[in-house]
Amino acid sequence: MARLVVTNRAGQLVKVEGTLGISLMENIRELDDSVDAICGGLCACATCHVFIDPAWVNKLPQRQDEETLLISDSDNYVADQSRLSCQIQLTEDLDGLTFTIAPEEF
Repeated sequence: MARLVVTNRAGQLVKVEGTLGISLMENIRELDDSVDAICGGLCACATCHVFIDPAWVNKLPQRQDEETLLISDSDNYVADQSRLSCQIQLTEDLDGLTFTIAPEEF
């Protein structure tokens, strides 16, 4: 397990015991005020957008081109912090990962 520290869309801090080996999105999609994850993790919709805490940005794998293309079109895009949670696999190295759920786009 790896601990996740999530600020949901309501601004509430939620601590989650995450399951290793699955995506961040799979670990948080059932939380209240969390990601929508409409495509189910196929990197096709950008509804699992999160903002990674600056202290963790360099500890994550680089964004792939598909992720960058999808997420950079978001009205809420933050170049250094925006990620799709479906593209981040939870590992032991990410114990304590802190992030915020991006606002919904209409």
